[in-house]
Amino acid sequence: MTQITIDKIDYTIMLVKLFASHYELTPVQAYRYISRYDGVAFIERNYNIMRTLPFQDMVQGLSDYCHRKGGLLK
Repeated sequence: MTQITIDKIDYTIMLVKLFASHYELTPVQAYRYISRYDGVAFIERNYNIMRTLPFQDMVQGLSDYCHRKGGLLK
């Protein structure tokens, strides 16, 4: 596994945990929600930009993205 892959996994885990905390979900619930609305693919595609921004901004951005895809959390 390459270092960039490991970094993406670590970033995704941290973002899911912060998303879970923000919305008072378990990490498993948060991951399922994010995954259901293509948020994991969104993180994968935009990792190089997202990693340069504050996590709280990215939690909100991920929430907005999932909401546009049909999610109910806002």
